[in-house]
Amino acid sequence: MPLQKSVGRIGRVNRVDRALNFDLVYPSQRDPVFARNVVATSQPLATLAGIDALKRGGNAIDAALAAAITLTVVEPCSNGLGSDAFALTWYDGSLYGLNGSGKSPRRWSLEHFAQHEEMPQTGWDSVTVPGAVSSWVKMSQRFGKLDFVELFRAAIDYAEHGFHVGRRTAWHWQRSAQRFRHFQPFCDHFLKQGKAPATGELFKRPQLADTLREIAKTNGESFYRGALAQTIVQQAKREGGLLDLVDLHEQESCWIDPLSYQYGGFDIHEIPPNGQGLTALIALGILDRLNNRQNPPGSPSWTHQQVEAMRIATHIAAEHFADPRHMMIDPQRFLEDQFLSEFASRISANAVMETLSIPKVGSDTVYLCTGDSEGNMVSFIQSNYMGFGSGVVIDGTGIALQNRGAGFSLDPKHPNVVSGSKRPFHTIIPGFVTKDGAPLLAFGVMGGHMQPQGHVQMITRVFDHGENPQTAADAPRWFVTPDYDTVLEQGYSVDTYDELVRLGHKVTTSNLIDLFGGAQLILRVEDGYCAASDHRKEGQAAGF
Repeated sequence: MPLQKSVGRIGRVNRVDRALNFDLVYPSQRDPVFARNVVATSQPLATLAGIDALKRGGNAIDAALAAAITLTVVEPCSNGLGSDAFALTWYDGSLYGLNGSGKSPRRWSLEHFAQHEEMPQTGWDSVTVPGAVSSWVKMSQRFGKLDFVELFRAAIDYAEHGFHVGRRTAWHWQRSAQRFRHFQPFCDHFLKQGKAPATGELFKRPQLADTLREIAKTNGESFYRGALAQTIVQQAKREGGLLDLVDLHEQESCWIDPLSYQYGGFDIHEIPPNGQGLTALIALGILDRLNNRQNPPGSPSWTHQQVEAMRIATHIAAEHFADPRHMMIDPQRFLEDQFLSEFASRISANAVMETLSIPKVGSDTVYLCTGDSEGNMVSFIQSNYMGFGSGVVIDGTGIALQNRGAGFSLDPKHPNVVSGSKRPFHTIIPGFVTKDGAPLLAFGVMGGHMQPQGHVQMITRVFDHGENPQTAADAPRWFVTPDYDTVLEQGYSVDTYDELVRLGHKVTTSNLIDLFGGAQLILRVEDGYCAASDHRKEGQAAGF
């Protein structure tokens, strides 16, 4: 069952306990956007597709789906038709969670990977069943106002007639050209004469346009049970993959209850495992017990406590999170007071903890959020996992398949050990905040291992310190690396750097913006929304 709360049409609300500061105190190229209908995505063309859906009579769900479908065309280095997806949707007074991740092929086994020291990151042995298309269908059928085929309008147009490649997308695309040079269908579809498109270049994907039409007119059935499914499985068979028709037939995105933690009077909601949203809730629970909010954001104490809390939470995720059917501990138990208080007691104000085990890491994701004048809001994320994913492109279709299988473990004692018909550990997480039973914030931070860390930083900056969403997104970030070192984004103070070193942190600084993810946020304010889009991406927040 969804979280049941009652709220009517959007009205005069401002449920942040402290007044927001709308000064942009950090270096920024953007201002927050205020409107009664808003869309924030990592790519302007996708944002406008969402706005168009709203103007054609759609709601926030239609806008989110139109934007997500368009992103598979215009930002293919991060997501595609072969992606998975997760969503938190506030609709007509209730919050609904959707797990749109696919399972491993049923014929996979630990023995199948015996020759590997770690899970493959490319090829068919990294491909799990894509769940994004089934997620679009589920959300549209339950909440949408527009016909499913209408959601594909912008995506088909850009695929058929071309889109101008964005600057950051071009950079990622060019990096992948060498990585996947041995995958001929990838080269045929994504490269021109062996080269990735340059910034601003018009790029057409006519094969993908036909595939999108097929998905739209069959309401997704072709992808899992029809002609497209047959094409996918035939190529798997030719190339040695174990994916078969039964695997595709059985794909189902699932409605689930979000996990929640009340932080400072605000209810923070995340999708439960197999995703890592619980990581953010554990860290927030620890910080609650340390009274972290009393420290100024970016200060030595604030940063030290947040980094230490995240190191603990990340360690727990690496050791325990998996397909929930295989977890040894109920996810809800990690949010009990006994657990959180014990975790918090490990953090000293005077020294850093010992090094913990190293988690699995992935990146390259798209996140978006929407809000409409009826009060509906969507927090939505979809991803190939690592860039273009597995490198497997289904010949003649433009379908690039994700490499989520790389998220499994080869440790037979780990709950996330690879096996058949099992969902792998996932990095992508949408976030949502409610207060007093009403929707308040849809938010997310793209970037693999950075995602729960970004969630913690957004929540504490907005709700502990009153930073408006754009300021919270602009602020310099900390990042806990996969080996538990600390990286401070340029803009952090020398005093904080020096104090963290004194406490025993292994600290570096970086101006590599990809390391620190990319946020989109939509906050309810009086009579509308305040929307923000991260300057670290090429995205845009817009509204009317």
